[in-house]
Amino acid sequence: MHPSAVSKRSIETRLVPGDNGSVLVLSMRSLAKLVASCILYEFEDVILELTGGDCVEVGNDNSLQFSRRAYKLLRLASLSPRLARTLAPPPSAIELQRDYELFFPVFNHPHELYALAAVPNWRKRCRVAACFIDEVWAHLLPGYLLELLQQFDHVFIGTLHCVEEVGRIVGRPCSYLPLAANVLRFSPWPDPPVRVIEVCNIGRRSAVTHQALLQLARARKMFYFYDTVSSGTFNDKQRTFHVENHREHRFLLAQLLQRSRYYIANRARINEPQYTGNREEIPGRYYEGAAAGAVLLGEAPATPEFVRQFDWPDAVIHVPFDSPEIEDILTQLHRDPERLEQISRRNVHFAAHRHDWVHRLQTVLATLGLPPTPAMQQREKHLKLVADFAMQDGRAAS
Repeated sequence: MHPSAVSKRSIETRLVPGDNGSVLVLSMRSLAKLVASCILYEFEDVILELTGGDCVEVGNDNSLQFSRRAYKLLRLASLSPRLARTLAPPPSAIELQRDYELFFPVFNHPHELYALAAVPNWRKRCRVAACFIDEVWAHLLPGYLLELLQQFDHVFIGTLHCVEEVGRIVGRPCSYLPLAANVLRFSPWPDPPVRVIEVCNIGRRSAVTHQALLQLARARKMFYFYDTVSSGTFNDKQRTFHVENHREHRFLLAQLLQRSRYYIANRARINEPQYTGNREEIPGRYYEGAAAGAVLLGEAPATPEFVRQFDWPDAVIHVPFDSPEIEDILTQLHRDPERLEQISRRNVHFAAHRHDWVHRLQTVLATLGLPPTPAMQQREKHLKLVADFAMQDGRAAS
């Protein structure tokens, strides 16, 4: 068979066993391959590593979407979720063969919630159930899918503005869970490489700022790293692409940021205010950039929650989204190398203390009344060493 034919063949839903742990993760990693999804699969990997849990990888998207469309029609016609579930053709699915303490599916957005049908007996096999949905916008809530959340003990959401609304619709406890990063992967300490990349500007970007940075790069004044690929199936407000291996991509991103002096970081979907309804949310790049010790430049969310999470000096240096004067800003920053060094050290220090994925897993388990694992406690000790390395000369103390 030709290799391209193999790559296009549907992969069925499968159970990937761990180390006999008591946690079951449900992942969209086999179906949702956009670059932005990789950060969530990193979260799943850390959960599986620290709990020894199993992972259900949802497969066969054609089967899943056919089942979802049938369920939607049956649900609207019958007004009965139970009848719709009974009559809808099943997607590619597995039956769990053992019990778990915790079921924890991770979704990129609420339109993936029907993937729960890939594990039809999950509620019977799992004592406690919670889920995490990363990007949820209040004006894009699919009611027929949100009602599936009524089976959970707790719902965690990665966007703050809609937590109360989702909780009202679902009738279950609902709370905000920020993104984070694998700080042990992204941190440059204890042996930081040379920051040969002056500015890293990936993902959504201002054409004005980008052109000004390109001009500097063409004049050989700096090494400017930026995206050159963009999927034609999406609007021109974002730059995105598919990733074959999420672990390799996250490793590459960590290497880039460890070697970047400045990282452009703006609030979520900054160039789509109509889409967000002018709501300001915190994207993953703040956690990644801080963990890597890059100096963050951009327009941060003007919210109390952002200030609470990033409350140390110079966590983000304000630079307007459209910055034709970016050369002047960089020149001014270059005049104080000691400040830049302190910013880098502080970012790593606080990321290691607050914004590793283990801190989010702690929140989940504590909320559900579950104890941390020994592996989680060991990771915390490792993170403390990283934080101490970053501050070891004392110059970065606030």
